[in-house]
Amino acid sequence: MTTLIIIIAVAVLLVLWVVGIYNGLVNRRNNRENAFANIDVQLKQRHDLVPQLVATVKGYATHERELLERVTAARTAAMSAVGINDKIQTENALSSALSGLRVSLEAYPDLKANQNFLQLQEEVSDLENKLAASRRFFNGATRDLNTAIETFPACLFAGMFGFHREPMFEIPAADRATLDKAPEIKF
Repeated sequence: MTTLIIIIAVAVLLVLWVVGIYNGLVNRRNNRENAFANIDVQLKQRHDLVPQLVATVKGYATHERELLERVTAARTAAMSAVGINDKIQTENALSSALSGLRVSLEAYPDLKANQNFLQLQEEVSDLENKLAASRRFFNGATRDLNTAIETFPACLFAGMFGFHREPMFEIPAADRATLDKAPEIKF
């Protein structure tokens, strides 16, 4: 009788242990999804501001159509992206296009003094800062999930429960070379 009670107690503890691991993984996955939902809010605002910025710039930069079309196409792709991984890829493309737009605008001193443009540029800059903070939070949540999935004892059960390593929100390799260069300062 005592042996049966010990076996049942061990079985119950084992089940509770596995349930605890599963619940911890679910909690981390939900934190990651919540973190991406926060990014989505910022991206929606960004998508709303980009057409205003492009329209303002178009009035001044008529020969920069290719760049403006690239920004518009990147925004359209980002808005139609489905799933976290697809959104990460398309948003990185939009960030790259917006960076190209900022560099191109240096040739237009009148535009840089335009109040509408200055306000839009400030809003986009603020939004980019908020996006950076949201991405850091998302990457922290992703790191926590990936660590939980890959560490013992959760690694024994993660695959069975359908958990796998998730990608971070990273800078595309094409943009890394630009970021590795020191900024050029002109007076």
